[in-house]
Amino acid sequence: MPFSQIVMNRSKTNKLNKKKSHDNIDNKMTAIYHPNTQMVKHDSYMTPKYAWENIKNYLAPYKDKVIWEAFYGDGKSAEYLRELGMKNVIHNPYPEYDFFKYQPDHFDITITNIPFSKSKEVLTRLKEIDKPFCLIMPTAKMNTQYFRKLFEDSENPIQIIIPRKRIHFKKLVDGKPVDKWKSACCFDCFYYCYKMNLPRDIIWLKDSECVEMKKKGNHKSNRSKKDPNATEN
Repeated sequence: MPFSQIVMNRSKTNKLNKKKSHDNIDNKMTAIYHPNTQMVKHDSYMTPKYAWENIKNYLAPYKDKVIWEAFYGDGKSAEYLRELGMKNVIHNPYPEYDFFKYQPDHFDITITNIPFSKSKEVLTRLKEIDKPFCLIMPTAKMNTQYFRKLFEDSENPIQIIIPRKRIHFKKLVDGKPVDKWKSACCFDCFYYCYKMNLPRDIIWLKDSECVEMKKKGNHKSNRSKKDPNATEN
């Protein structure tokens, strides 16, 4: 076969491989943004204890209230909340207690990490229930049209608590931990708070409030930084 023909064949093969690779990426992205695709979606990202511990000061007013942890997951989220002093936590397993078909007879606030692919449905229902909530959700949810429609004219505007660092969840598939999962998330989350009467509408968590910052030695109570723009007398 002439050398020129070999070059042409290799060129065609490379183009075909690039097209296949691009199609695979498109399919994966489609699975992320279009729930009707055939790829399996997993919403089981378990909340680490520090995610609740970091905002314990803002949850403190609800220690003696009835809390609905609406999404069961691996069952540990309620344990973490109880360890923080919230004894009255309702936390029932799915599917016997489906969030969209069940709610407790009495509760004061919903505190939970929701399935992100159901954000619209969850927020719609919680807005209809119209009780305080604190939800962990990706930052991008704030930019969605449904979020705007639900809350832009609300008498009780959403308040935001911003973590000091990215929350790293524990991933489960079919109820089991994922092998070699490094718990390294590629997205950021906020705590979305409704009717909680926080002291400010936007709260940035401080190093001193965050467990993971203290453990890594990143927090220094008397840290001082020299201002590069300052002049010495």
